Amino acid sequence: MMPASRNLSRRNFLLAAGAGGAVATATLLNQRRKDAAPAGDRKTAGSTGYHVTEHIRNYYRTAKV
Repeated sequence: MMPASRNLSRRNFLLAAGAGGAVATATLLNQRRKDAAPAGDRKTAGSTGYHVTEHIRNYYRTAKV
């Protein structure tokens, strides 16, 4: 009966190691995403949405088929 309990403890160890690795990876990825671009930098000052500028008009003009 001893080998069965040894096998079970080995499975529990491997399950815990796999779950711990997944949690560590998720934590690192979440931290990198927070560090990449602060929320204040995403918005342009005074921006209220889509604006048609001369550059965009030029693109629309040249992209006509």
